[in-house]
Amino acid sequence: MKVIHLSTSDIGGAGTATLRIHKSLLEIGVNSEMWVNISKTKEKTVFQPDNNFKKFLAFFRRYLRIPLVKLLKTKNPILHSPSILPSTWIKKINESNADIINLHWIQHEMISISDISKINKPVIWTLHDMWGFCGAEHISWDNRWETGYKNNNRPSHEQGFDLNKWTWLRKLKYWKKPIQIVTPSKWLTTCVKKSKLMHEWPSETIPNSIDTSFWKAINKKTARNKLALPENKLILAFGTSNANQEYHKGFDLLLEVLKKIKEQNLDSFHLILFGQKKLQKNLNLDIPIYDFGFLDNLNLKMLYSSVDAILIPSRVESFGQIACEAGACEAPVVAFKTGGIQDIIKHYWTGYLAEQFNTDDFVNGIKWVLKNSKNKSLGSNARAHIKDNFDGKLVAQKYLNIYNKICNS
Repeated sequence: MKVIHLSTSDIGGAGTATLRIHKSLLEIGVNSEMWVNISKTKEKTVFQPDNNFKKFLAFFRRYLRIPLVKLLKTKNPILHSPSILPSTWIKKINESNADIINLHWIQHEMISISDISKINKPVIWTLHDMWGFCGAEHISWDNRWETGYKNNNRPSHEQGFDLNKWTWLRKLKYWKKPIQIVTPSKWLTTCVKKSKLMHEWPSETIPNSIDTSFWKAINKKTARNKLALPENKLILAFGTSNANQEYHKGFDLLLEVLKKIKEQNLDSFHLILFGQKKLQKNLNLDIPIYDFGFLDNLNLKMLYSSVDAILIPSRVESFGQIACEAGACEAPVVAFKTGGIQDIIKHYWTGYLAEQFNTDDFVNGIKWVLKNSKNKSLGSNARAHIKDNFDGKLVAQKYLNIYNKICNS
């Protein structure tokens, strides 16, 4: 069986998740390839446009949507993707010898809405956010995706061209044949089943994969020495994939939490920030802060191994890749009880799930984790949970099962 994974890139949140699924399938003997607009990993089985001119066009396409997107005036700051440009990939896909086409995050005008319907091979689609069943937005804060995008249910904070309605109606027009949907979390699968567009489509939950032979704890003292961190201080950490300041990642909630901790005179602690180039402003927290920026996987593993808790104050997570990596490295996680993060963190067992966006309860979670972090079972529980549910070979087998089901039908 040959599988081709289509993804805008092989880095970033969705790109990394796709690459890990692809590599997990290779490990169990599946003939898998990954086709992307932009490759940064130099993996031999990841293919991008084969000359500099095509690479430039693939990169430049993302900017051609901007004039259209600017016609929408909205307070939802998340990425909006109209997906209107004819794809350069469809002909190549249809002429390939692939048995299965596995779509992933295909935005920045990689494939248009109409071109998705032109794929003449068996397709499954792994959703990494809400775009598939929404309008143009990748995360929705209203329920138009449940009821349909109409004139009378447009949120009051939107004005100008209704890009979301127009995009949703184009999906409704072109996507007549249901596609097998896979999501990485129970929460996102529930959203698919509640959506007006995809509620009758077949859907299944298969988590993102992780290589637990690599992602595992190393000695805390060694890790702190390597990262030049103090040995005798409590250390908390927060990071994303280049999205620390984005609303759905809850950075504003984190600042509120940290200020409350300081007010309650919790034992002195240090804070690590990672995942983006530089802090955008002075946080004025009066605590030692280490701004690590982007880290490769080895240094990221050391970071997880060195901290006392990972903080994830997200309002929405379709999965929770950092929580999964941290758990595999036996680092307890404190997060809000929302989205896909609930599949990864088991309350009072591998970490703490605070009530949604209740910063006082998040503070309670940090206190509880720090109190119990000396008990090694918290970290070992986290690793056992990750190995039992998210290990690459387990995830790959679930994908292979669904590929066989699709091919046989």
